[in-house]
Amino acid sequence: MRTWKWCVPAALAVGVVAMSAVAATKPAARSGAIVKRGEYVVTTSGCNDCHTPWKMGEKGPEPDMSRMLSGHPQDLTMPAPPKLEQPWMGAASATFTAWYGPWGTSFAANLTPDQETGLGKWTEQNFVEAMRTGRHMGRGRPILPPMPWQNAAKMTDADLKAVFAYLRSIPAIANRVPEPTPPAEAAAAAEPASSGGTPASSTGAPGSSPSAPAAGQGGK
Repeated sequence: MRTWKWCVPAALAVGVVAMSAVAATKPAARSGAIVKRGEYVVTTSGCNDCHTPWKMGEKGPEPDMSRMLSGHPQDLTMPAPPKLEQPWMGAASATFTAWYGPWGTSFAANLTPDQETGLGKWTEQNFVEAMRTGRHMGRGRPILPPMPWQNAAKMTDADLKAVFAYLRSIPAIANRVPEPTPPAEAAAAAEPASSGGTPASSTGAPGSSPSAPAAGQGGK
């Protein structure tokens, strides 16, 4: 009888511990599922096409996944853009991270969770509002082409939150992306380049490693 009296409380204690363990794993499992969903959306939406710098691989151009989603390289200062004539509408850098068109020159943003140069200080709400409004953090300057935020705006809240959860889970990369160049400045820089002169803003070429651009959280 004494043995039985001892076993009942012990069995109950084991049951409580087991139930607590199961309950604790549910949020973790759900969190993991959300991150996986975010990874799926990011991958199938082509985010790496612009936000991951490209390099020349054995089979041609390919994303440099060692710099995954870190945006335009801070050590790549772009020369003046080419002068565009119809029917040309835009031009891109060899890394696919710098783009020039009627909107000026834009640079792919650092989407990694780095605190100073990426999305480390963004909240989930900041991210969702940015995708809904087409403005940085939902209230800053307009998000520029070729970022298709109009498409992202049609995603469900659940998918946008999953994308943000995934971006928070990837390795943080310190890479300060330059601020975009307004259309007038970009066009002015393109003029001397097209006439054979030396553009004032040209300090390097794709693939070189000139000085880093001015500080600031840039990106499209």
